[in-house]
Amino acid sequence: MLGLTLPRHRLGAVLAGLGLVAAGVVVQATATPAAAATPHRILFDNAHAETAGNADWIISTSQPDPLGQDSSPSAETDWTGALSSWGVALQKTGGYSLKTSTSALTYGGSSATDLSNFDTLVLPEPNTLFTAAEKTAIMTFVKNGGGLFMISDHTGADRNNDGEDAVEILNDLMTNNSVDSTDPFGFSIDSLSISSDYPSAVSDSGNPVLHGSFGTVTKSLIASGTTATLKPADNANVKGLLYRTGYSGSTGAFFATSTFGSGRVAFWGDSSPIDDGTGQSGNTLYDGWNDSGATNAALALNATEWLSGAGGSGGGDGGGSTCTSAQLLGNSGFESGSSTWTASSGVITNAGGESARTGSYFAWLDGYGSARTDTLSQSVTVPSGCTTAALSFYLHVDTAETTTSTAYDTLKVQVLNSSGTVLSTLATYSNLNAASGYTQRGFNLAAYAGQTVTLKFTGTEGSTLQTSFVIDDTALNVS
Repeated sequence: MLGLTLPRHRLGAVLAGLGLVAAGVVVQATATPAAAATPHRILFDNAHAETAGNADWIISTSQPDPLGQDSSPSAETDWTGALSSWGVALQKTGGYSLKTSTSALTYGGSSATDLSNFDTLVLPEPNTLFTAAEKTAIMTFVKNGGGLFMISDHTGADRNNDGEDAVEILNDLMTNNSVDSTDPFGFSIDSLSISSDYPSAVSDSGNPVLHGSFGTVTKSLIASGTTATLKPADNANVKGLLYRTGYSGSTGAFFATSTFGSGRVAFWGDSSPIDDGTGQSGNTLYDGWNDSGATNAALALNATEWLSGAGGSGGGDGGGSTCTSAQLLGNSGFESGSSTWTASSGVITNAGGESARTGSYFAWLDGYGSARTDTLSQSVTVPSGCTTAALSFYLHVDTAETTTSTAYDTLKVQVLNSSGTVLSTLATYSNLNAASGYTQRGFNLAAYAGQTVTLKFTGTEGSTLQTSFVIDDTALNVS
């Protein structure tokens, strides 16, 4: 503990009793962790006739904030809407903040639903054209690192009879905007009405949308929908993930991903898979979300996670084979409290007794002088085209142990897959590594390119004398 080896739960009281007050020394009786922040902010659009006709593409009737209907939903019926299963599933993770927009989309404005306040925009089968200003806002949002989820329906699905359907509206967004109208995403939506099919997923074990934290995707559902034609010559990052039966390559892509600028894009060719069969009174709905022949829930949730830059900076490779140099870890110096990280209580802190390397906050595992296990983790997607993926962090270890030969207390640094299986133990530190100050540690994670992995620190302390493992200034630099 930077010269103090008292157990951390006793430290404040002992220092107060000694009357230690000195310049530059902060004394606190208890740890004061930063307030938790929600890392993944999702905006669902409901300003373009998403509830016209039999459509009910909302997560809740409480708008903009679904928590107004039920602040702690446990079942999809706690919120009202045909997308409530989607919304409730995200809300229950504790890692998402969901809102609904009921007015024109903007970027860089002062509205609470301005796109600058969100990580991902979901367009669930829009049925009115976006204005020129809205198209500029959407495209700029994606170019600057936002995620865009476009969900279409079959051609002719003009639910409000204004002469426009989702196929035309989304194609207009991509080809008639002031930011980039030269096929920016590398695909166009087909004018088709496919009555039924179960599109199959491609074989790509490292793809975070097909194999994400919400499960493995095998099939989706077409119940009157369409597909997209891919144009990799226009955008090399476009990638078909599920295809209409009998199709592959550039044609018949039912679900596709791409990138634009620093942002990520996903396309789905039918609204039926996101329909959970419930909604407002009078609507005729079909439960595609729980269709037994498909894995639509996993697809929607994994894609939302990927679009939102879960564990990363929000910009995206993911859909192709290029690599943009970037630092991928969110809240890398812990200054935003527990945002982005998953940690045991009290681990991310600015408590007295230890000091940050930079800033005010740091991660402090163990240091109690009693049997305890603390964990700190973050999931991150390593882009498939990156040949360099350098993990680094600064570690300080102090201890009250006196042995020079026995590792009583340990800190493991591990890489896990989305199922929680340990892929590699990068290092194990212990009380034997105690030293003054911070030491930078580094590891090569290039072997995990194209995969979503979890970086996990596990501190395990014995039952007698304290050992503190203090981490700050983490980074995962890719190129």
